[in-house]
Amino acid sequence: MTKYHDGGWNPYLAGALVGLLAIASVGFTGQFLGASTTFVRAAGAIEQVILPDRVANNEYYQSTAPRFDWQGMVLVGILIGAAIGAWQDRSFKREAVPPMWADRFGPNTWKRGGVAFVGGIFAMFGARLADGCPSGHGLSGLMQLSVSGFISLLFFFTGGLIVANLIYKGGSAS
Repeated sequence: MTKYHDGGWNPYLAGALVGLLAIASVGFTGQFLGASTTFVRAAGAIEQVILPDRVANNEYYQSTAPRFDWQGMVLVGILIGAAIGAWQDRSFKREAVPPMWADRFGPNTWKRGGVAFVGGIFAMFGARLADGCPSGHGLSGLMQLSVSGFISLLFFFTGGLIVANLIYKGGSAS
């Protein structure tokens, strides 16, 4: 265990629970896990109230109705589940800059927030470009034994390892 790891839930139990959630999702709703269009649809639903003509003329919303749907509920569930998990194992804490980041780059919250924001832009661009997010392509793709799911997950992990190595320059978390 590294100095940055606080224990938390057993990853095998958490993985098994996600697997059961994925099975339940398909069984009850016929939908696989994924959330890459949630924010776009929710933003469109808000914009529809303010500028309905603009949404009506937006090419994207011709095929995907703006709404808060099951994917939005998945994200709300993730937030609630994370809060319950952190409360349950007493690991919840407010920190603007994680210790590993502060050790490497200093405690500047604006720097950390800026990098997180830019990283989020890249992540959303990639998810939209790939027509799905890691949960959709990776988890749901693997559930279906999809070749594209295995390839996507391979690239997600490879990209994550490369970026983490570049950011932390091979530094150890222990």
